[in-house]
Parts: sequence; C-alpha cells; structure tokens
Amino acid sequence: MRRLTIFSITSAVFFAFNCSNDNETHQYTSILEGTTIQVPALTGGQIVEMVIETGQQVSLGDRLVRIDSLELYLQYQQLAASFEEISGQKRIAAIALERTQRDLAYVKQKYERIEKLYHTNSVPKQDYDDITNQLSQVNSARETAVDNLQTLSARQKQIEAQIALTRKKLSDTIIMAPINGIITTKYYETGEAVAPLRPVVEIMDITSLEAKIYIEEPMLAKIRQGQEVTLDIDGSDRSFSGKVSWISPQAEFTPKSIMTPDTRTSLVYAVEIEIDNPDGIMKDGMPVVITL
Repeated sequence: MRRLTIFSITSAVFFAFNCSNDNETHQYTSILEGTTIQVPALTGGQIVEMVIETGQQVSLGDRLVRIDSLELYLQYQQLAASFEEISGQKRIAAIALERTQRDLAYVKQKYERIEKLYHTNSVPKQDYDDITNQLSQVNSARETAVDNLQTLSARQKQIEAQIALTRKKLSDTIIMAPINGIITTKYYETGEAVAPLRPVVEIMDITSLEAKIYIEEPMLAKIRQGQEVTLDIDGSDRSFSGKVSWISPQAEFTPKSIMTPDTRTSLVYAVEIEIDNPDGIMKDGMPVVITL
C-alpha cells in the first residue's frame, strides 16, 4: 500500500514480471496499492473522545478524535489576561510619552528665548545653566518614555505570538480526517494518553490505486506516459482501465523477489500505473494482471 504521513510519502514496492512472450500484448502481474495516511496528534494529551471505529468510512474534515484541552484553555486565559495588562500599561506609557513631548516642546521654546538673552548679556549665566539642565532632564524623560513604550510593545507582540500558538494547539486537540477514506487502524482508545506527533489512526483511500510493474528495455519504445492499459482481477469478468503515470528513466537489476537464474542479470525499468477506483471494487493488496 502507499503509506503517507503528514510529513512524508513512501511507496511500498511490489515487484512485477512479464508473463507473456506475445509481440503485440504483454501481461504483467502486480499488487494494487491504496493511499494510507497515519494521522498524528499534533497536540499531546489524554484522548477524551474517539468517534470512529475500524472499518468506518470517513470524509475529509470529519472529526475523528478529541484530546483534553483544559490545560491549554487555562494557558490561553492566562495569556489573554497578560495581554490586557500590557495593553493597559501601553496606554499609560503612551500618555506619559505625550506629556514628555509637550514638556520638551515647552522647555525648548523657553531655552531658545533664554539662550538669546544670555548671549546679549540680558540674563545671568545661572538662568542659562538652569534651563540647559532642565532641557537635558526633559530630553532624558522623553527617551525613557519612548524606550518604555517600545519595551511594552515588544512584550505585547510576544504575548500575541504565544496566544496564536496556544490557539493553534487548542485547534489541534480536535483531529480531523485529512482525506476521504476508511479507518484501517486505531492506535489508541478513549482514555489513553498520546504524545505529540504520534499517529492516532490510519486512514486508507482506495478511490485511486497504483500498481508497479517492471518492463524490459525492448518494451520502452512501446509505452508512454499517459498510455491507457487494461487491468483484470480475480473473481470478476469485468476489465478495468488505468494509465501509465510514471516511467523510470533509469534501469535497475531485476528485483530479488522475482529473480530467476534466467533473469538474474536482466535490467528492467519500473513503471507505475494509476487506476481510478471510484466504486471501491478493487482493494488494496489485490493482485492484478496488467495488459500493455
């Protein structure tokens, strides 16, 4: 079967062989492969609800499992309270900054007047020194207010990111079906604890199947990508159709599982066949005869 996880796809290989010497048609035997996905728990915890059973048909987006979310919800509430606290502090800091800016503008005007008078010897040096010190103090107060507001803004962004992460984790406590398919395996039951990224259930989709065959070099000129092929299965008089989805560009030795003394040194090319199976008549693991 084709096995997929959320992070990787691995195709299980079945080795096929040519079973006809006819020059016009060639038959190969292979195994049908469905697409299997192991659905992980992105957030770990105790499973409090599992609404599916093995063999059940599910659709994309169906709820499969619910993991306990109380601790995450409390964390979210704590972060939300911290966000409100920082927001209040920012409002106070913004008011303080506005006040220091007004003070700075006022002291600057006063400084400019006294500076002109000082240079014309109209005011004593003490008055000039006093206003200079006052201007320096107001400048420092404004810089402190700016730094305080920037620090609070950075802290608020951190909390916003933590809130977003917690929301995602809360959302991940509800595990949804990523594809249409059939539940083939349940790895856990209600009440058990699952670690993050561990598979909880396995879903198989057989609406589209694949089969892999191996052809000899002389056959390469007779097939092309997209070519229609015929498939026959045991127990059915009906023939099915598929198409060539991939032809290996590189030769390989005959797979060991089908090696015979005559074919031990043969070079073959892997070919993948894609088969639509909307009615679900064909199953994963079913042997099939492919005619080219």
